[in-house]
Amino acid sequence: MRRSVRTAALSTTSALLLALAAPAAQGAATPAPRIDLRVLVVDDGGPATAAITDELDGSGTPYTLLDLRRADRPVIDAGFLADTVAGRPRAKFQAVVLPNDNPFGADSAEMAALASYEKSFAIPQVDAYTYARPEVGLDYPVHGGYSGSLDGARAEVTAAGKAGPFGYLDGSVPFEDNSPSVGESYAHVAKPAAGADFTTYVDAPLPGSQQRGSIVGEYRHDGRRELVVTFVYNQHQQQFRLLARGIVNWLTQGVQIGAARNYFAVHVDDVFGADDRWDSDLNCTPGDVDCAPGQGEPDPIRMTPADAQYAAQWSASKGFTLDMVYNGGGSELFKEESGGSDPLAQQLTADKDAYRWVNHTYNHPFLGCVQDVTVVPWVCAKNADGSTKYVSRSVISAQIADNRSWAQRAGLPLRNDELVTGEHSGLRILPQQPDDNPNLAPALADNAVAWLGSDNSRDRAQRRVGPALTVPRYPMNVFYNAGRTAEQIDEYNWIYTRAADGGSGICETAANSTCLPEPLDTTTGYTDYVVPLEARIGLGHALANDPRPHFIHQSNLAEDRIAYPVLNRVLDDYAALYAESTPLVNLRQRDIGAELRDRAAWNTAVKAGRVTAYRIGDTVTVQAPGGVRVTATMPAGTRQNLLLGTTGFGSAYAGAVSGWVGPGLLQDRVTLTLPAAVPTAAGSAVAAPVQESAPKLPLPAGVRQRVPYGVTG
Repeated sequence: MRRSVRTAALSTTSALLLALAAPAAQGAATPAPRIDLRVLVVDDGGPATAAITDELDGSGTPYTLLDLRRADRPVIDAGFLADTVAGRPRAKFQAVVLPNDNPFGADSAEMAALASYEKSFAIPQVDAYTYARPEVGLDYPVHGGYSGSLDGARAEVTAAGKAGPFGYLDGSVPFEDNSPSVGESYAHVAKPAAGADFTTYVDAPLPGSQQRGSIVGEYRHDGRRELVVTFVYNQHQQQFRLLARGIVNWLTQGVQIGAARNYFAVHVDDVFGADDRWDSDLNCTPGDVDCAPGQGEPDPIRMTPADAQYAAQWSASKGFTLDMVYNGGGSELFKEESGGSDPLAQQLTADKDAYRWVNHTYNHPFLGCVQDVTVVPWVCAKNADGSTKYVSRSVISAQIADNRSWAQRAGLPLRNDELVTGEHSGLRILPQQPDDNPNLAPALADNAVAWLGSDNSRDRAQRRVGPALTVPRYPMNVFYNAGRTAEQIDEYNWIYTRAADGGSGICETAANSTCLPEPLDTTTGYTDYVVPLEARIGLGHALANDPRPHFIHQSNLAEDRIAYPVLNRVLDDYAALYAESTPLVNLRQRDIGAELRDRAAWNTAVKAGRVTAYRIGDTVTVQAPGGVRVTATMPAGTRQNLLLGTTGFGSAYAGAVSGWVGPGLLQDRVTLTLPAAVPTAAGSAVAAPVQESAPKLPLPAGVRQRVPYGVTG
């Protein structure tokens, strides 16, 4: 019976292969070209090409970098750009990125080779940053245009841009103006040249008039297409991050190996527990290790039932789920000290389904080395032989298991494979503990922990700890020991002002730190300085395709509730910038960890040259090493081909479908069928390769509903 089934399956496979091969056989005289799904980036060392390269890196899109500054670089000629594979013409690159429209100089043979290649295979070219002039379809800025700073300006996506590659945006593209003393953006804002076939996708106001000019647009000429960008930018600026997806959409024509989404998740640590309070007179935190023993009087901060009610209402109103990283022992301690009940725990557990829950150990002990806190800063205690004394495996394991049991009794919807230790302890922390607690990994194994929170500020790369992979988390600069705005600003001033201004002076000696020009006002400093800064940083992570979660503390949801202004700013700013088809993706810890894991495997394979991806007509083929899942972004309606039949690919996001996918049963590669050809993003057909007319793909219309997205563990 098994033999006959296998024979039937092989016969079906052979029939499928013959059917797939039939079109090529029928058109053997002029086969459709193979277009390798790889981008050629010609780099001159400027910030614009570096920014686009960063976007390609972040999404996992294969590219070849050709550095014009290197004497030993390859020469761009017909052989470098194209060849023939098994009798089929092959374009080695699906798109070209140049630092400007012609970095090679007048009458360059290399530019002539590129132009011929682009025309022959319908390959688009991005001019990363170029001067506005008739050679790129624009009039000179001196003819009613503008050259100068766009700091603080508000560009807009045009109707053509919304219908095309920038349809994921609501329309507004604000330019940063972070410092009045520093020029942050420079642009040539110009009108299309007379007679030029030019479509403006993003425009900006012309000073002193009601008119606008192009800063991003498409120029069609001589059978070629160029995306002409006339403002300078770097990879960190918000205006670039807003437009980066559209630039890549345009250059890949919507058929992209790699994917990018905008992520934002927030962990609230120490829930049910209490956090020690900053002392503005002592400039330390009594009860914690930065105060000498016996110095000051602890004054803990703990949420109230009203704070919990507010958190649930806020979450519902924003459509945003918080991750409650909890210590069940904190509730038990409160009941012991208060006479038997815990109204906060009652309220939070009543609203338990409004949140995700993450184990933070039972009562938040330090689980690394045994701390000697008789000195400031603390040091690791030593054994008699001089070796480091570590917290035992049994203690760590009990902290994990006891907190899990508490959650089960409380009915919390918990995933047992997620853990964040108190202060990320157990993991290495410099300078005191340069290595992980050797007892941590066995304790994680005892409790089947697969995803372990770590501190991104000191342990950025995902790594393995026993059975678990770390999930690096961004600390928000909303301090754990501040429940009130005045405390936050006092501590902020202590850290970030010079000793001469009453601060600690740490900022004058610490690496990667900047001193404030003067202390912040205790009344207005939080709203006017800290909130915009922290929101900009958080939003910047979201726009950079970075899934790592951010973390704050329960104290920040108590008293003055100082976390909400920052979170509101991030969410509200995002909603004002992006269309509904492009929601913030809010993943739980395990899904973030799996995303980072899959990215690492994919990026390693791409950088090692072990990924092959190409398109022939309406079929995309991707082959990666065994066990490495493929990431891609395709037009809506794309299907994955299986041995028997097809299945849908990806999930909807930003007007396309994207996601992770592996080969089907008995397959060694991923094969996708693209939907039927329709007009391109510009609204007109792209010139077909001279070898054969082939369907060209659009950027699909936006999807107007929120969709779940995640990866399996």
